[in-house]
Amino acid sequence: MYSKFVFGALLFFSSFALAQNSKTPNTVLAGGKPVHTYAKLPAVNKPAPKFTLTDVTMKDQTLESYKGKYLILNIFPSVDTGVCSASVHHFNEDAASIPNTVVLCISKDLPFAQKRFCGAEGIKNVVMLSDFRSDFGKTYGVEITDSAMKGLLSRAVVVIDPSGKIVYEEQVADISHEPNYEAAIKAVKN
Repeated sequence: MYSKFVFGALLFFSSFALAQNSKTPNTVLAGGKPVHTYAKLPAVNKPAPKFTLTDVTMKDQTLESYKGKYLILNIFPSVDTGVCSASVHHFNEDAASIPNTVVLCISKDLPFAQKRFCGAEGIKNVVMLSDFRSDFGKTYGVEITDSAMKGLLSRAVVVIDPSGKIVYEEQVADISHEPNYEAAIKAVKN
């Protein structure tokens, strides 16, 4: 009898601990088919989670690297797809005219591929960053956990204000669609 009580208590507390340490997965679509991401995006009005990503010169860049500026995190699977390329081009045009704002285009693409893309496409007003050797995808909840796209990042936008607080987030419902550019820009201008 005593051993059943102890076993039950251990089971209860281990389940509770597991629940406390796990993230709630999120479902998005990829071409109309459901895929899951590691978790939901970090919440608005909360401090932005710290990150370390790699730039096109293979140097680490952190959240602290951009302290005091508005950040638009343009997150996507790969710059070598049409929609991802379009989002980089769109933010590249918008970024040139917004004071005290930096657009970080984040994917799992290697820095070499990001640099090649920017050179070939004339991209100069955004910062390309790679998540190829960090835990950004899990920290921000955007890493895809199943399907043929497992390991890549879903399409999302997060806006961080100069104090480091998230002021806007959008997990694009279908990865094959572009984000709401106007809403992200409006979050910076408010």
